[in-house]
Amino acid sequence: MGLAHAILATLMDCPCSGYDLRKRFEGSVGFFWQASFQQIYRELGKLEELGLVQSEGIEQKGRPDKKVFSVTAAGEGFLQSWIQQPCEIAPLRDDLLVKMFAGFVVPRESILLELNAHRRLHQERLAVYQQIKQNAFANPANLSEKDLFRYLTLCNGIQFEIGWLAWCEEAITLLGTSK
Repeated sequence: MGLAHAILATLMDCPCSGYDLRKRFEGSVGFFWQASFQQIYRELGKLEELGLVQSEGIEQKGRPDKKVFSVTAAGEGFLQSWIQQPCEIAPLRDDLLVKMFAGFVVPRESILLELNAHRRLHQERLAVYQQIKQNAFANPANLSEKDLFRYLTLCNGIQFEIGWLAWCEEAITLLGTSK
């Protein structure tokens, strides 16, 4: 997947500026696809050149004018075509796993500190996901089509965090007790 797909998927909800798009990323696709403001603005320009999005200038009093982007029919078709293509398993790139792979070259306490920090981060993220589930998806059987797909994406995030926490616990236990 490219940033273009994440942008188009996010813009399918409603037109927004690059700034608003970045903010919307933080609460949705940003949990699994990261992008900076610069990357988003650069990609929006490319998408506009390709005719996949269009922009409308909006005058603002006391602030610079802004561009609001929306998906064109061609952009929606592009996204639909991409969704219907099979995708590969995404390669995993994780600093912690590289550290674990070579962890024998440092004192165990160093790795245990890192593992405990990651455990806390994954606990926090899991709590966020569970709160979203409780607030937005209390009754999964009655969800709209759009919300059902978002709910299923959230469920994957919850399972991902649960898996990471289980692995952290196992690693902490093994490294803390064996020598």
